[in-house]
Amino acid sequence: MQGNVMVGQSGGPTSVINASLVGVFQAAREAGVTTVYGMRNGIEGLLKEEYVDLGKHITSDLDIELLKRTPSSFLGSCRFKLPDMRQDEKPYRRLFAILDKLNVKYVIYIGGNDSMDTIMKLSAYALSIKSEIRFMGVPKTIDNDLAETDHTPGYGSAAKYVASAMKEIICDSDVYNMESVTIVEIMGRNAGWLTAASALSKGEDCAGPDLICLPERPFDAELFLERIEKLRKEKKTVIAAVSEALRDKDGRYVCEGDVSPADAFGHKIITGSALYLSDLVRRRLGIKARGIVFNTLQRCASHLVSRRDMTEAFMAGSQAMRAALKGHSGEMVIFRRVSNEPYQILMETCDVYKIANTEKTVPDAWITQDGTGVTDAFLEYSRPLIIGELAPFMVGGLPRHLFLREE
Repeated sequence: MQGNVMVGQSGGPTSVINASLVGVFQAAREAGVTTVYGMRNGIEGLLKEEYVDLGKHITSDLDIELLKRTPSSFLGSCRFKLPDMRQDEKPYRRLFAILDKLNVKYVIYIGGNDSMDTIMKLSAYALSIKSEIRFMGVPKTIDNDLAETDHTPGYGSAAKYVASAMKEIICDSDVYNMESVTIVEIMGRNAGWLTAASALSKGEDCAGPDLICLPERPFDAELFLERIEKLRKEKKTVIAAVSEALRDKDGRYVCEGDVSPADAFGHKIITGSALYLSDLVRRRLGIKARGIVFNTLQRCASHLVSRRDMTEAFMAGSQAMRAALKGHSGEMVIFRRVSNEPYQILMETCDVYKIANTEKTVPDAWITQDGTGVTDAFLEYSRPLIIGELAPFMVGGLPRHLFLREE
């Protein structure tokens, strides 16, 4: 089927999301596709007819390599929820009219849970009107919470950053001969994959965090204080890694006062767990305590990217494009783990209906019985994902990135 390609990026970015974009672009060009369009700010931008011809912005092999190493979403992003087509068909009619005008036959969307909701709805609408346009999803999220896939591009690099930064924080905490507690807040709304990655910091040269608190287990502030009191009798510095979205047994966020209004998908921006808990430790235990919030650094630290993660992100984009060209639609690329040592995966595609609006959490068996750490099974799972380095191109002592110039 002859036609052009439209590719978009949605949701929170990662340090390797542009490698997936490059994968789509190169696979389309190799297949002889005339034009690869890029949505500006995802589906929301496309509804406003905001798009670019990527061939005018990616013009050389150097551009390709720069873009792979560029953090955040080259095309911009959005958090836009399409309505149920049975209740409001207007945005669907508009989107398909734009795609038809541009002779687009393949739409590739790079994103997480909410982006797969978009692919699900668009592919369903295409079937309902007998459109030949094919829709494929490329997985992306540092949260690692997409169902059906072993892991997601973006997670390995974010986990590498978390573990590396944790090692540096632990070194710094031992500088002074005084008692202190450091609480590090890590992203992950309902899934603790990234917080759990702090355990990767443990090794011959680092003891790792003393406490790891995931959102999969109810958080008890009193028990947390008791554990710190016990630890301070054994060592002068205590390090805790906590999820941004810790909740008590009644489902209330630890940082309830710092939760923002929900976005279009019902997600709240949550921050404040580390600052709240460090203040609690100071007030109740009388110990010096500080809260550290990694925040967006976890998803944009392209200077510390995992080469394996970068490679797999590129592969996922290429695979989605090739699958669409073969006639697949309403699916997402997934990884199947074959083995940990040696690390081997298979790439497949899966019905997006099994993935959209579903969250995969850390298995309970991978969390220690007392709820303050992770097991060796988690370490064996996550360690292969952070392997390898890819140095940025340095100009004037700083990384050089590719940015989208206005047409």
